[in-house]
Amino acid sequence: MKDMLVQVEPLIPALRRYARALMRERAAADDLVQDCLERAVSRWHQRRDGSVRAWLFTILHNLAVTQFRQATARGRHMPIDDGERELVSAAEQEHRLIYQDVLGKLAKLPEEQRAVLLLVAVEDLSYADAAVVLNIPIGTVMSRLSRARERLQQEMDGVAAGNVVALRSVK
Repeated sequence: MKDMLVQVEPLIPALRRYARALMRERAAADDLVQDCLERAVSRWHQRRDGSVRAWLFTILHNLAVTQFRQATARGRHMPIDDGERELVSAAEQEHRLIYQDVLGKLAKLPEEQRAVLLLVAVEDLSYADAAVVLNIPIGTVMSRLSRARERLQQEMDGVAAGNVVALRSVK
């Protein structure tokens, strides 16, 4: 048990970051990490040799995908109290707006590309570990990552499809 804690505890902040990026809600992300850790503890004996980090990210990712599928089937749930918060907004600082802009552009990426980008660029997983987490070939990780980076850069530059307006001179 102590061996498990020594291996898992340092990974919790990274799991929380990835969960928050996936879920985009702090409470939902914390619940997801809790479910991941619960599953890891209950199935520690089933773990194979290899990276504990990749194994935990695999559990977290699979739980998130399951939750997304369930939410799609159910529809969006919003408590009444949260409705007021969405209608009222306080003044935001510039860095907060930029942060939200980046998150919004990241959210526009297809799920497959966003997951690869978050695992490799944010969580610093190797291509091989990301391939294990997502259960895809390493070549697919590389191509999705390349497409995600290119698309995100286009979004950031304002060149994404539909954002380009041709200007002409009127004399």
